[in-house]
Amino acid sequence: MAYVDGFVIPLPKENLEAYLDMSRQCGAIWKEYGAREFRECVGDDIPPGKVTSFPLSVDLQEGEVVVFSWIVYASRAERDAINDKAMNDPRMAHFMDPTNLPFDGKRMIYGGFEMMIDL
Repeated sequence: MAYVDGFVIPLPKENLEAYLDMSRQCGAIWKEYGAREFRECVGDDIPPGKVTSFPLSVDLQEGEVVVFSWIVYASRAERDAINDKAMNDPRMAHFMDPTNLPFDGKRMIYGGFEMMIDL
């Protein structure tokens, strides 16, 4: 069954185009190395919560929007191999420096998930 890396980030709205440009470049690298899907979604209907919510999860600030992203792989082993290649690709060097990111990487939530149902 497929494997998915998921991400939730707070993105300053003024950095949306820079983020999408970065994502297109990174997505092309991940796809080149074998990722099945590379998706970026910008929050449109994200209600605030009192206990849990996307905004609470990333400590969303004024002028920011939630971005929900995922990458799909054939398996965990393939994900590990693809991530290793992508993260060591010289084209990624600029994005590996946290000062070059268009968002606060310390507030990013991420994790790997084994897909159980795919309809």
